[in-house]
Amino acid sequence: MQERTVTISNRLGLHARAAARLVRRASQFNSNVTLLRKDTGETADGKSILSVLLLAASLGTSLIIKTEGDDEERAVNALVELVEQKFGEELSDGVF
Repeated sequence: MQERTVTISNRLGLHARAAARLVRRASQFNSNVTLLRKDTGETADGKSILSVLLLAASLGTSLIIKTEGDDEERAVNALVELVEQKFGEELSDGVF
């Protein structure tokens, strides 16, 4: 099992479009993907958009991304990269 902690840093948090990108990326891998919200302990299936949206992760929320399976390392790295790139939504000056 791979596990990494990330902080949501895009202005609008893990809203529908960002969640869809995360789910799409997670679904590219065979591994199971679980997201854990550190402050509340809520978990979500990283391949279910409804489950991810129910986390209501806003700007500054810390999440633990857990992956388990034959491609778990590639999966966790890809998801961390997506979060660190603010889901590809914001330019360097913070403007969409």
